Amino acid sequence: MFKSMSLKLFFAASALSLLAACAGPAKQVDYTAFKKSQPRSILVLPPVNETTDVNATASMLSQMTLPLAEAGYYVIPVALVEETFKQNGLTTPADIAQVAPDKLRTIFGADAVLYTKVTQYGSVYQVVDSTTVVAASAKLVDLKTGDVLWQGSGRATGKEVGMNVNVGFGLVGALVQAAVKQVAHTLSDEGHDVAGLTSARLLSAGPPNGLLYGPHSPKYKAD
Repeated sequence: MFKSMSLKLFFAASALSLLAACAGPAKQVDYTAFKKSQPRSILVLPPVNETTDVNATASMLSQMTLPLAEAGYYVIPVALVEETFKQNGLTTPADIAQVAPDKLRTIFGADAVLYTKVTQYGSVYQVVDSTTVVAASAKLVDLKTGDVLWQGSGRATGKEVGMNVNVGFGLVGALVQAAVKQVAHTLSDEGHDVAGLTSARLLSAGPPNGLLYGPHSPKYKAD
């Protein structure tokens, strides 16, 4: 019996070791270019919407300034940026994202530009539950050199902002509740609240994967 148990423990330990070896160390951001650039001001472009929800771009854009400002950066006012592009005939995020970095620097005088893509936005129906999911990725580019300084991603769900409701009515009740929650998420625009959490995660500062702190942060150059 003890021999059998020892063999089971041995195989279990071997399997865990193999999984750990396959997983490898967590990938960390290379901050070499970021530290060399030391941007002080950031131009935030309207996120490119890769989802079917028309609210994704505006919802994310309206909440991206705060985490960047808290990280210690001056952010070019998004309303000014939007109006400037509109006056020049650029109204879609995809077209705006194609403007050359040197042109953006000439117009706005920023040190770096943030490109963002919203990859998921809205209610997701699951077998016995439903929740709102917002996911996005971003990259920060030096407007003088065109170098990519940082890249990251963020994701959040409605359950994380207090919208999860436990159901105790069995499978049928759970299925009905999931359908009801899906409609409620859509009507209440819960995605906007979730986008706020996604933005905070996406643009959080600090290693090993976040932005470096900016010049207006007490933690500047401490990371």
